[in-house]
Amino acid sequence: MSDSTISDRELQQFLLYLGSALTAAGEAVNQIEEHLLRVAKAYGARHARFSVLPTYVVMSLSPGRPATLEPTRALRGGLRLDQTAAIYGVLREAEQGLATPSEGSRRIREIVRMRPRFSPAVQIMGYAVLTVGICLILQPTWVDLLLSAAFGVLVGAFKLIGARWASLQMIMPVTAAFVVASLTFVIAGTGWADADLRAMVAPLATFLPGAMLTMAVVEVSAAEMVTGASRLVAGCLQLLLLAFGIIGAAQMVGLPRAEELVSAPQNDIGAWAPWLGALVVGIGNYLVLSGPPRTLGWLCLVLYSGWIAQYLGNLAVGAYLSGFVGAVALTVVAYLVERTPSGPPALVSFLPGFWLLVPGALSLIGVTEYLSRDSVRGTEDLIGALGSMLAVALGVLCGHPIYRALARALGAWNLREERS
Repeated sequence: MSDSTISDRELQQFLLYLGSALTAAGEAVNQIEEHLLRVAKAYGARHARFSVLPTYVVMSLSPGRPATLEPTRALRGGLRLDQTAAIYGVLREAEQGLATPSEGSRRIREIVRMRPRFSPAVQIMGYAVLTVGICLILQPTWVDLLLSAAFGVLVGAFKLIGARWASLQMIMPVTAAFVVASLTFVIAGTGWADADLRAMVAPLATFLPGAMLTMAVVEVSAAEMVTGASRLVAGCLQLLLLAFGIIGAAQMVGLPRAEELVSAPQNDIGAWAPWLGALVVGIGNYLVLSGPPRTLGWLCLVLYSGWIAQYLGNLAVGAYLSGFVGAVALTVVAYLVERTPSGPPALVSFLPGFWLLVPGALSLIGVTEYLSRDSVRGTEDLIGALGSMLAVALGVLCGHPIYRALARALGAWNLREERS
């Protein structure tokens, strides 16, 4: 790297943009710092220092030099799967020093401005598909599936409206929860169908930051206290907002007690319903989050690896540790897929897996039951959700060293094959 001031400024801008983009994509901050250090070394800044937080990135090219800051919100918040894949393409080239910093900054700005691969109508239908998949995993009735599909279309429209106006994003979870719950309670009151909280939870679960909650625990475990605590608080607030909307709807329409509307899973579809749900969740995520071309098969492979591992773990070690087993398998397979020539970045196939592993829907049910005065059942559900979330986070932490060991073994095996 040249020692000129202009080159230093270009490198700083590129590293800040790259760190902000990875943060917006949902990567853990300790992983982002490792990526940025490798990129800085590739461009000659071997003594660069980074501090990544949920809303901004701070860096200095060397100790003692002034630090610079880049807000993450400058990149318009979260990224879709196609944007995430493109960002990791820039990252791979940057770690080898193949592109100039100015070119890298330009490409990141273009990626942020990318339009979704699918039209708004397809995205709304994608939300319906996603909610049906989540509902299948919760072991519903046929009425639950019909209601969740209809509510999925409604929630999809709410989400697209909230994406246009930032001022509406904070109230959108409460609004969606209130409308969906009110419609469910009114339908139940007319006797047209039994009101089941799971029909409401499936579409509203799309508002839950399951990846954020698990990444928060991962970051706290990695001694990233500020970032982990911030994400944990943000995720819990989102959960409380949704529960508030449901309880408010129950009081508004005059139903006696909201807990009477919560029932245990009543699967009259068949034992195959949760297994089909994993596939449907993958398709829904692909449509909603604009999955990169030719990655749907890889996405479903990673989802099913986590789902099958969780299922077998439940049989072998129980429900709480099943999330740990599923998270280990999900993490290892996602990174192994990344090594294939056509495989997407691990984060692209990894994050949708949280819909299957993180019991966000169950924790929403627990908060709702607790606020509706069924404190015993609500507390049990909340404790169960917390224990499962910790198990998933621990599985992610253990999945990384297991993958690295497998990668070293595969590398040594390939080297022996080449020499033989």
